[in-house]
Amino acid sequence: MTWSEMQPLLEQGTIDTLYMVLWATVVSVLGGLPLGILLVLTDKGGLLQNTAVNKVTGVIVNIGRSLPFIILLIALIPFTTFVVGTFIGPTAMIVPLAIGAIPFFARLVETAIREVDHGLVEAVQSMGGSVPTIIRKVLLPQALPSLVSAVTTTVIVLVGYSAMAGAVGGEGLGSKAITYGYQRFDTQFMLVTVVVLIAIVTVVQLVGDGVVRLLARRGRTA
Repeated sequence: MTWSEMQPLLEQGTIDTLYMVLWATVVSVLGGLPLGILLVLTDKGGLLQNTAVNKVTGVIVNIGRSLPFIILLIALIPFTTFVVGTFIGPTAMIVPLAIGAIPFFARLVETAIREVDHGLVEAVQSMGGSVPTIIRKVLLPQALPSLVSAVTTTVIVLVGYSAMAGAVGGEGLGSKAITYGYQRFDTQFMLVTVVVLIAIVTVVQLVGDGVVRLLARRGRTA
């Protein structure tokens, strides 16, 4: 396959991949952030200590994290079809991508929140601060650099997931690699696709690291 033949395929594959990853990241953050915070708040010694809620939430998160994505992808076909109307295409793939990433991101959020100095929490509590106030004013601001790193890691994981989604009707670079690289024995196209995926991951990591460093500098000068 010549470069002129590869280019439109790679461009469309890249657009589809970025589309899936972007929206799946948004849903993962919206779902995983409160879940991770809940795991910390309901844990032993937490602000909302509740052993039953913590254990149930932890089990759900652990089950979600333990399932191989390709199996989850297939298992969610009926649910994806119910939500979107189809299980094929980039929009449909957002559903399993997000569901697969929410538990992963929730654990990263939990780790980030646990790193916050408990003394700051106690100081706000002593001044009469409510739980929502502590979350908004202490936990999230103090954990922000770690949360950005968590988002970066989740985006990179989702890029890998999106490539696997190409095996079951998803679009994107993974689908193009399977259809035009693997099935047609075009090693050159396969290698180019891999290079594009590596480039996307590298850019995401560089941007994420840059934001973390910026937030860390601001934190030191605050």
